[in-house]
Amino acid sequence: MTIYNTYDEIAAMLAVIDPVRLMNLKASADTQQRLELLMERSKENPLSKYEKDELDHYIVLERLIRLAKIRARTNQ
Repeated sequence: MTIYNTYDEIAAMLAVIDPVRLMNLKASADTQQRLELLMERSKENPLSKYEKDELDHYIVLERLIRLAKIRARTNQ
């Protein structure tokens, strides 16, 4: 088993909870703004370890939600 299998398992669980709410799920304005800031800063200079970890977590969460939304669409 790889981490990607785990992502798929979690996405599958999320997809069946409430597909309508899941499809409408999006980051708050503050979270989106922070993510955009980190992404822009990463293009200009290396991020601090803390910032890199934070950006990595956002990326993982985005991947999980995207996988869950794909599964929800196919389960409808």
